Amino acid sequence: MRTCPRPTRGTTLAESQVLRRLKQLGDKNDLFRSYIGMGYYGTITPSVIKRCVLQNPGWYTPYTPYQAEVAQGRLESLVNYQTMIQDLTGLDVSNASLLDEATAGAEAFSMAYSINKKRNVFLVDEQLHPQTLALIKTRAEPFEVEIRVGSIEDMEFNEDVMGCLFQYPDTRGIVRDFGDVVKRAHDVGAIAACSADLLSLTLLQAPGDFGCDIAVGAVQRFGIPMGYGGPHAAYIATKEQHMRRLPGRIVGVTKDSNGNKAYRLALQTRETHIRRDKATSNICTAQALLANMSALYGMYHGADGLKQIATRVHRLALATKSELVSAGHRVSDGLFFDTLHVYPKDLAEVKARAADKQINFRYFDDGAVGVSFDEAMTERDVADVIAVFTGVERADCSDLACPEVDFGALARKSAFMTHPIFNTLHSETELMRYCKYLENKDVSLVHSMIPLGSCTMKLNAATEMEVVTMDEFAALHPFAPSEQAKGYWEMFDEITEDLCKITGYDAVTMHPNSGAQGELAGLMTIRGYHIANGNPQRKVCLIPASAHGTNPATAAMAGMKIVAVKNCGDGAIDMDDLAAKCEKHSKELGAIMVTYPSTYGVFDENIVEICDMVHKHGGQVYLDGANMNAQCMLCRPGDYGADVSHLNLHKTFCIPHGGGGPGMGPIGVKKHLIPHLPSHPIIEGPNQGSGGPIAAAPFGSSLITPISWSYIRMMGARGLRNASAVAVLHANYMADRLAEHYPVTYRGAKGRVAHEFVVSFAAFKKHGILVQDVAKRLQDFGFHSPTMSWPVNDSLMIEPTESECKTELDRFLDALITIRHEIQEVVDGVYPAEDNVLVNAPHTAGSLLATEWNHSYSRDKAAYPTEWLRQNKFWPAVGRVDDKYGDQNVVCSCPPMETYLD
Repeated sequence: MRTCPRPTRGTTLAESQVLRRLKQLGDKNDLFRSYIGMGYYGTITPSVIKRCVLQNPGWYTPYTPYQAEVAQGRLESLVNYQTMIQDLTGLDVSNASLLDEATAGAEAFSMAYSINKKRNVFLVDEQLHPQTLALIKTRAEPFEVEIRVGSIEDMEFNEDVMGCLFQYPDTRGIVRDFGDVVKRAHDVGAIAACSADLLSLTLLQAPGDFGCDIAVGAVQRFGIPMGYGGPHAAYIATKEQHMRRLPGRIVGVTKDSNGNKAYRLALQTRETHIRRDKATSNICTAQALLANMSALYGMYHGADGLKQIATRVHRLALATKSELVSAGHRVSDGLFFDTLHVYPKDLAEVKARAADKQINFRYFDDGAVGVSFDEAMTERDVADVIAVFTGVERADCSDLACPEVDFGALARKSAFMTHPIFNTLHSETELMRYCKYLENKDVSLVHSMIPLGSCTMKLNAATEMEVVTMDEFAALHPFAPSEQAKGYWEMFDEITEDLCKITGYDAVTMHPNSGAQGELAGLMTIRGYHIANGNPQRKVCLIPASAHGTNPATAAMAGMKIVAVKNCGDGAIDMDDLAAKCEKHSKELGAIMVTYPSTYGVFDENIVEICDMVHKHGGQVYLDGANMNAQCMLCRPGDYGADVSHLNLHKTFCIPHGGGGPGMGPIGVKKHLIPHLPSHPIIEGPNQGSGGPIAAAPFGSSLITPISWSYIRMMGARGLRNASAVAVLHANYMADRLAEHYPVTYRGAKGRVAHEFVVSFAAFKKHGILVQDVAKRLQDFGFHSPTMSWPVNDSLMIEPTESECKTELDRFLDALITIRHEIQEVVDGVYPAEDNVLVNAPHTAGSLLATEWNHSYSRDKAAYPTEWLRQNKFWPAVGRVDDKYGDQNVVCSCPPMETYLD
């Protein structure tokens, strides 16, 4: 592991230089044809989806759809995604995506644990993908749950078993009948979970059809490039009775204030920021952009098209098996979908020929070879695979047998994707227009600033984004031999050195693929450190009220006991309360999770003393990196006393939010924690310790790492410092202008805020105006609301970043100041509390064009509160969504077609 020097000015590269350097790095990656499988497959991203979504800032720059009225496009697309997953799995409800297949498997374990908490055994089939098995063990260890691994058909189900998980088809490619396993699980009240290949479910019996309670898996092969491990969306689906235990986000159907259909995030009480340590998961970042791409892939092909793809893949595998058996190789018995499990006559010969043809297979310890077929394979590819095993070159594959598909009793009989949305968009013209139709409903950075406190919505520069679609980076399998990814590894080496310089830490691992997973990786690293030092009892985690929202949930997942620490009236941590809690729990103190600057938007001047106090009592300091945009090259966590931090690359380092993901959360640590960093069961790298894995791939979401690498290269040390300084300057400018109109809740000792600040609206409640009214009225100005009622009730937390010009800052400030005058009109009785532009916001074009207008204010006041809106107006797609109706009538799949017609 590299030990990093003090920061230097470094060399700043121009955009053209960065692109040339990226090309040099990409050329160092060897693009072998990979038929390794294990959940990662070649696929073809339709060009219309690549151009209209993946390369389109209108899709990749929006925020998570917490303000539903200006996120109807993404929400509709995610409902399509959920419907597709529900149909293919045969289960009642799906969430709106998870991070990767292994994480989804771990979440299935967590659901089983939540449902059967009094039980302490979880059964895992030995033919589960190894990365998923390793991740489940990581998640189970803090809860002292026994993970039993073996042949699931032979394992004992009893009253101690909370649940089980198996792979379908299994990691060797064999399709097994798990119906009896599911029945035996249910006989003892256990949960049956299945990790299923989504493409195979177009031909194979759906997990829900043979009784599974939970199904998980990846949607990578639905048009998402392998990208050396990600980002890819994962799915999780379950029966209706377990809906409220699903992790992450679920999109539901409701109605708006005009009675029209609308979409929203359903069951929001499960959200991490609200439930804190009671959350079912710490999943904050999902994979919305990739989930939406996969949903569009499903629409483009439809059920018949997907079956055709799956049938072709299966027939290629069948024909190849016939050739290999004829040549004297042994192929494992049983049904299979896309993967052959081959025992070659001469393994060394096969390996040599494969290397010569630049082909990667999976090699098992027992001498077997795994060969996984995929959508992207051509007949030439199939001929080369056969030649590797037989030594006989073929001119073509025209003479290959074309066997019939026959899965017998395991063949799929239930229909899927019958909704018209999956059967009307099969031409590029239709899909292009649908993508644009959805895009036009959403506020993104192409429209206006998104001033979200704690979420740092920065420019995602076009040059930084260019690498995402370069084959040299997008086409690599994550488990390809490391020598084939020299360009990636060189980039990892450079960016980890940069991040060490920026943070003052001694090592950085790129493994976690979200900020929340980075938190978990950091706490598990601390946990491993304490256990190695003979202090397993150190499980108390101190969490101030000013800490980031996911922290309590993460601490609970790491098996820690959460002890709250008070904050003072000025937002600073209460040092007396901290001292008392440290003293009380001195022998059990494991860590403190502190956010700096705090989530209240204040640089806590006692940060060094806080770190020293925790260290004095034997604890470690976890410093949440969500607010690193206020620190880059100004101060360093490693210098003022922190031991570990995660870094939100999708915040400070410019990876786009994608409408709710992807994200990435590498962690930096001091030297004593390096031996306890996460490991990976398949790829050994320089960034690994003895801890268990947190993500499926060794380097997390590798494909988006070049975005942050490019940002750092182009900014340089001076640029990063200026960015942080300007972010703080912008926040103080905005806070001072707004202070004449609204109370700014917290300021530091010198009367200044950090890079974000909290504005209170509590005083207006007695006049009938709530903070959500202000948030919705901002939509009439074309703005996404700042973070609402978190971390302080009845407040907005505003973060401008350095990416916006003063003109845009003033435009947003003018909107809030205009709203303050509108509030005063209600206070003064000019407009009634029950009928004014705030409580009725947002106003749609349809509502303003209605024949009847029964409001106390004019249509013009509703639509054009400022003159500049007459030149550039964003119209919210729906009126205010009805959250109560949505929760009372939970619908999480595509509504009937007649609702679209209505």
